[in-house]
Amino acid sequence: MTDKTPRRERLRPGELVGLAAVVAAFIGLVTFMVTRDWMLSLIFFGATFVIDLIVLAMLMLAVTPNAPADGERWAAEQQGGDQQ
Repeated sequence: MTDKTPRRERLRPGELVGLAAVVAAFIGLVTFMVTRDWMLSLIFFGATFVIDLIVLAMLMLAVTPNAPADGERWAAEQQGGDQQ
């Protein structure tokens, strides 16, 4: 069996994880430059990475349109046909 999912859709999770990693690396680097403490910068990196993943996942759930269920689509078509 071959996967018919477009390449763009298959790479989307990797893009989101990569974006979260870039933001977390920036925060970790800024924390290290300010405090010169590796442990604190790693803690900030990890916390920022997890928070970014959660926020991006929630935003993707809010943005992705959901297709109507088959019964809802059928009911909408029947109501539209009755009015004509």
